[in-house]
Amino acid sequence: MKRIYKICRKIYLDIETWCTYKIRSLCKKIYYPFIFNAQEIEYITIPIIRGKLKINNYGRCVLGTNLVFNSSFVSNPMGLSKQCTIYVSKTGYLSIDNGSGFSGVSIYCSNKIIIGKNLFCGGNVSIWDTDFHSLNYKLRREHDENSIISLPIEIGNDVFIGANSIILKGVIIGDKSIIGAGSVVTKKIPAYEIWAGNPAKFIKKIID
Repeated sequence: MKRIYKICRKIYLDIETWCTYKIRSLCKKIYYPFIFNAQEIEYITIPIIRGKLKINNYGRCVLGTNLVFNSSFVSNPMGLSKQCTIYVSKTGYLSIDNGSGFSGVSIYCSNKIIIGKNLFCGGNVSIWDTDFHSLNYKLRREHDENSIISLPIEIGNDVFIGANSIILKGVIIGDKSIIGAGSVVTKKIPAYEIWAGNPAKFIKKIID
């Protein structure tokens, strides 16, 4: 009798899991087109989204095809500390080209962020084109937004950014380059190079 109960319970749980998956998939097919259109996000196809993508567009946001956002704690084997979040301010322009993938990424765009094709972005990476606050303590006290520095970020094609890295304002990363895990990138990185550390420093050339 116990064996029959276990079999029936397994069948029930399998059906429940399947139904839950189908319902969630259906909701995503309705929810994200509505959200993207309401926020005037430019896209051809809705990205693959595992979990919930938090996106707020007040400027211009352009998304390519075949994008993936792993945005739940179980969607990436390494484990994620946060959901994927994208914020584009009124003065911001964000463009993500085809075939790029993100896991628990944080993108904050107040100026311009251009991401090329096939970016592999490790877990919990942050890409910020602004200081968020003035570097002058007096202006910080006054919350003077006009004194906040923001500079464009450009990430080339086929770049790999290791987990927990931070890409700061004004950075340019050339095609095919690799950023080691846990790095803080503050300057221009040429194509076909490996950089790592805090701040990120040149490690070696990549031979194609």
